[in-house]
Amino acid sequence: MGTVVAEMSMSLDGYVAGPGDQVEALHAWYANGEVETPAAAGGFAFHTSAASAQVLHDALAHTGALITGRRNFDIAGGWGGSHPLGVPVFVVTHTTPDGWPRDNVPFTFLPGVEQAVSAAQAAAGEKSVVIASPNIAQQALQLGLLNEIAISLVPVLLGDGIPFFAKHHGAPIAVTDPAIAQGSGVTHLRFRVIK
Repeated sequence: MGTVVAEMSMSLDGYVAGPGDQVEALHAWYANGEVETPAAAGGFAFHTSAASAQVLHDALAHTGALITGRRNFDIAGGWGGSHPLGVPVFVVTHTTPDGWPRDNVPFTFLPGVEQAVSAAQAAAGEKSVVIASPNIAQQALQLGLLNEIAISLVPVLLGDGIPFFAKHHGAPIAVTDPAIAQGSGVTHLRFRVIK
């Protein structure tokens, strides 16, 4: 089975979105450079520094499935039916949104984190499963299902918003020293969870 990775852009004070779900300041690094990296789906490209382009290239090449929460799915408008990673997407929710599921669209709605991780790992094979939701990442960590944490640390203080890891039960959780890639306007950090 592939590695399960919680992956988000985060402010210096630990938020992955502002109080009104604003992410512009956290995602500016996706468009602040000259190196083009085409998204796997959606017909657009990222324009980043060379270091960030390598991080994106590795993520696109090694990700086999994505897990997100219903709130993120709704805010993103279901990515128009095609997530930029171009992989199967597993949405953790207790209620399937109106109009879903749809034919020939790789979105699966499941009621729990354990079911989502199991289904995503089956779909991903040897590739990684990315969790792109702070709440789902916290639950996966609590359940012992999270292998890595990847943070794109943006030099901004939001002051309030949605924290990546809030009050975690069972803390402290040990992680390795980070692998570091210094981009423009972002520092990419990757930690392995020590179990």
